[in-house]
Amino acid sequence: MKVIFLKDVKGKGKKGEVRNVADGYAHNFLIKNGFAVEATSGNQNTLDAQKKKEQAIAAAELEAAKKLKETVEKLTIELHAKIGEGGRIFGSVTAKQVADELNKTHNIKVDKRKMDLPDGIRSLGYTNVSVKLHNEVTAVLKVHVSEDK
Repeated sequence: MKVIFLKDVKGKGKKGEVRNVADGYAHNFLIKNGFAVEATSGNQNTLDAQKKKEQAIAAAELEAAKKLKETVEKLTIELHAKIGEGGRIFGSVTAKQVADELNKTHNIKVDKRKMDLPDGIRSLGYTNVSVKLHNEVTAVLKVHVSEDK
């Protein structure tokens, strides 16, 4: 019996695939538990429409990420830190501080885990921080760290 998988089933098929499985397995397990539906022309058309909708949503997300990249690359984030002897910062400026300042000053929400800043910023001046906005889009944000007055 041909079925269209609605969810991933280990060893049998992934979501959206059309596979031929045993009749009993299809009726008693896959269809009964909502893992698959019978592969009729109506169900196939529904699947195709759903795939087109998902592709349109993915394209819109990619376009939005590209626009956000242009905006982010024009910005410079200003942060202040306490300075010790020799011009060294006490502690470091973290990705969380950069993300919070970006949200506060420019109203752009970016998750701190999307920023490539593993050890933080430990020196004064300008630093480029790469920000992953989408799987295919990475922006570079300028961060300026100056002395706290």
